[in-house]
Amino acid sequence: MQRHLDQDLVALKEKLLTMASFAETAVVQAMKALSGRDAGLAGEVVAADTTLDRFEIELDELCINLLALKAPIAADLRLITAAMKINQNLERVGDEAAKIAKCARALSYLDESAEGSGDIPRLAETVIVLLRTSLDAFVKGDTGLARECIQKDREIDARNKSIQGELADVMVKTPHRIGACLQRMIVSKSLERIADHAVNVAEEVVFLYEGKDIRHLADES
Repeated sequence: MQRHLDQDLVALKEKLLTMASFAETAVVQAMKALSGRDAGLAGEVVAADTTLDRFEIELDELCINLLALKAPIAADLRLITAAMKINQNLERVGDEAAKIAKCARALSYLDESAEGSGDIPRLAETVIVLLRTSLDAFVKGDTGLARECIQKDREIDARNKSIQGELADVMVKTPHRIGACLQRMIVSKSLERIADHAVNVAEEVVFLYEGKDIRHLADES
């Protein structure tokens, strides 16, 4: 029974990592569509969101079956429950990538070239690295790396807040740019939410490998 469970858990982790790769690619491609004003690529990202939706359903079913049929205990049980939560966060990363892609598509049709905030690409780069690092922490079982990810949350929140303020000022000074600025506000907020999901993944890594639930406990992270 345990040997079969071990094989099932390996398959679970592999499927979860495949989903993670799709989620990260969605964010990268959405930002590429934004920077390149590429409506076609943006449409591809939006359409690809259904793939992550299917992953979420399949992984949930796999986890539920393992819980019901294999009666896992201790570390195996933590892995399955953590996988379910990571699965949910990855699907939501895909949702936010689709939002960014929709904004990219909308911005590609605008004649005016107001860039709004030049800090959005830099924020995106930071967020993508954070997402990738949180997933690396999961693969490596590195709770130290996971805690480093968690510490970056406030920095990203602050950068998003700064971008939102900057874009609001642009709208006041140049009302004809309101449409473009609103789209970029959505992009910045979506990036901040992706960072939140990456942090959630990192918190699950600490729970999985240390058995500690550090959500909402800043002093522990």
